[in-house]
Amino acid sequence: MTGQQQQQQFQRFRVGDARSYLDQVKLQFGNQPQVYNDFLDIMKEFRSQTIDAPGVINRVSNLFKGHPDIIVGFNTFMPPWYKIEVQAN
Repeated sequence: MTGQQQQQQFQRFRVGDARSYLDQVKLQFGNQPQVYNDFLDIMKEFRSQTIDAPGVINRVSNLFKGHPDIIVGFNTFMPPWYKIEVQAN
């Protein structure tokens, strides 16, 4: 498998992971649709480069406070060097 094929395969996995994560967020906050909508707004700002990676990490961590599985799942969207880790209390 060439490097380009490996990259394409990795991107397909990431797209699938991202869709799964969005479904997980929507399910988790089904009774709080504003949280899901706020998350989508944060992602739009990140994609348009209105906010940087540390900014998006901060906002997502605050938005999903109390839901460590959702916070850690956000790593799907981030490069490995911006990995979010939740501290155990």
